[in-house]
This record gives sequence, C-alpha cells and structure tokens, in this order.
Amino acid sequence: MANQKNTGIKRILLAAGYSFNGFKAAFVHEAAFRQELLLFIILVPCAFWLGDSALAIAVMIGSLFLVLITELINSAIEAVVDRISDEHHELAGRAKDVASAAVFLSLVNVVVVWTILLYR
Repeated sequence: MANQKNTGIKRILLAAGYSFNGFKAAFVHEAAFRQELLLFIILVPCAFWLGDSALAIAVMIGSLFLVLITELINSAIEAVVDRISDEHHELAGRAKDVASAAVFLSLVNVVVVWTILLYR
C-alpha cells in the first residue's frame, strides 16, 4: 500500500521531485528525448510566430507536448523491459516496438497538425 504519511503539499512536492528526476533521467540517458526536446524548443516560438489564433498556437504546442509525453512513456517501457532481462523475448520486443510506434505516430501528428494549420 502507498505511504499514507505523505499527503497535501508534501505529497505534491515529492511528486514534483520524482517528475524532475524523470525529466533528468530521460535527458541524460535518452538521445531521442534530447532531440525531441530540441525540436520542442525550436518549434514553440515558431508556433507563436506562425499561429494565426490562440487556438492554433495551443494546438501546435499541444502536438509538441504529445511527442515529449509519448517519448517519456516509451523510455519508461524500454527501461522496464531491459531491467527484466537482457535476453531477447518476443513479447519484450513487441512492447518496445509498440511504444516506438506510439512515438512515431506522435511525430506524424505534429506534421499533420502543423501542415493543416499553416496551409489552410
């Protein structure tokens, strides 16, 4: 059962610390996350410059956040699978491939969203 002592502000602060540790681990250990974060840093200002409405800007930036979120989940799945065993297993490979496909779809989503919003 979860630790019942940590409630309220203490729980929020602990959760923020765990999240920061997750960001740090992804940045240090995952080249793909660093690349996608660079893409995010470059494209967010572009969204403000190119978006013709607050909604368009929000959707463009939201699509970029989705890439980072998906990459974090993909990295977590890969870490857990690698932790369990170094041996190749069909299900482990499938889990990693499916998570990678999710990242790919999030990147395709960026292209589709930005193309629709910029060329309409």
